[in-house]
Amino acid sequence: MSVDRRFLERLKAGEVVLGTFVYFNSGDVVEALGEAGMDFVIIDMEHGPFSFSEAEELVRAAEAVGTTPIIRTSSSEETYILRALECGAHGVQVPHVDDPETAEEVVKAAHYYPEGMRGFSPYTRAGRFGARDPREHVQLSNRDVAVIIHIESAEGVERLPEILDGGGVDVVFLGPYDLSQSLGIPGQVKSPEVTGLIERALSEARKRGVAVGTFVETAEAAAGWAAKGIQYMAYSVDVAIFYRAASEIVKNARREIERGRP
Repeated sequence: MSVDRRFLERLKAGEVVLGTFVYFNSGDVVEALGEAGMDFVIIDMEHGPFSFSEAEELVRAAEAVGTTPIIRTSSSEETYILRALECGAHGVQVPHVDDPETAEEVVKAAHYYPEGMRGFSPYTRAGRFGARDPREHVQLSNRDVAVIIHIESAEGVERLPEILDGGGVDVVFLGPYDLSQSLGIPGQVKSPEVTGLIERALSEARKRGVAVGTFVETAEAAAGWAAKGIQYMAYSVDVAIFYRAASEIVKNARREIERGRP
């Protein structure tokens, strides 16, 4: 039930970690992703169908196979960050953090005093239901919980230096689809305008020693962004991975069936 600090240590050491977003409400799927070698999963409570009790079960499933469970909250509101962490998530990924004021609130909500003002109960899953010394829980949580912010607009990229200068952010995640929408070209995630914003944000974050993540849909894109310095690599979404694999199976099977017809 303890947060595994190796995840943040790997990022600080410059390693690339590979994960995916989770929409399936299935512990079996999360365990299978872990067995496949995913370093982390992002349990998506912004776009996915999960309640907090369901998200907590997916956190357990990830921990069972040694995969880091991150919860993407539905908003930057303090209560959503608190409840995600109380489920035992090893980090929160907070959407639409496009100004320094929101970033400051997120950092405070994710940390106990003196780094923040996270609501404190030692009797949640995060606190081992009261089995852990409260002082130890505060110390370890402040040290090991990952704070990941989504930059999803051109304004957020413009203000990224201000956002990061406040401290407390472990990873900046650049959402290409929302960036494309903010530029008035929704869905055109490979456009020079979108990739240019990502590269600009990457440069600003790396100057400040903050890891950067983004969303990719091919191995080639993952390799390309890794070569430029992206470390936190979210490869597709579990439902899309399933769909593509199933589509390929159907296509290949039908082709072979037709070949074998007399």
